[in-house]
Amino acid sequence: MVFTDIFIKRPVLALVVSLLILLIGFKAATSLPIRQYPKLSNTVITVTTAYPGASPDLMQGFITTPIEQAVAAAEGIDYMTSASTQGQSLISVYIKLNVDPNAALTEVLSKVNSVKYLIPKEANDPVILKSTGSTTAVMYLGFSSEELSGSAISDYLTRAVQPILSTVDGVASAEILGGQTFAMRLWLDPLRKQGRGVSQEDVAAAIRSNNYQAAAGQTKGY
Repeated sequence: MVFTDIFIKRPVLALVVSLLILLIGFKAATSLPIRQYPKLSNTVITVTTAYPGASPDLMQGFITTPIEQAVAAAEGIDYMTSASTQGQSLISVYIKLNVDPNAALTEVLSKVNSVKYLIPKEANDPVILKSTGSTTAVMYLGFSSEELSGSAISDYLTRAVQPILSTVDGVASAEILGGQTFAMRLWLDPLRKQGRGVSQEDVAAAIRSNNYQAAAGQTKGY
């Protein structure tokens, strides 16, 4: 006797089994989620530190390396990448899949704060940002002008264009790449410095003491 003979001799049992399979299939069709890809949460934390005037080697030795060594001990880190350029250190911390982004951010923040005393006092405080989801840019916009300089274009983008793009629905962040900020550069004459008994630190201190910001009036944005 084969297996199918049981259902031929017992039609009621065959009907009950068929209804049971139908009910299980209906329950599965209405309750099981259907998606093309599984739900994953990937987080990238960036630690950016600016040190105006510092060379890439100085940024690597005095800023990037101490922060990397401290952050490497944090929990939930998959791997890290870093880049030290003129006056800027950028460390990207990639968190393991499905790790709580807020807990990872708190862990990285505490590790960075623990080595802030090792960073030169002239450097700016590290800026830590969290990005959850895809970190690939979907659009690049180029700006140029025949009348404005590079610094003026960067200033206009920062004040007018970037805030508008950041408020567009679905835009996570709008960054300015390759911008030129306003700055004052000084070329010191070593012979005249020696003759007057002035050092680089004296010039820097004089600039800082005379750097005064005052409100000229009021501004309105439309």
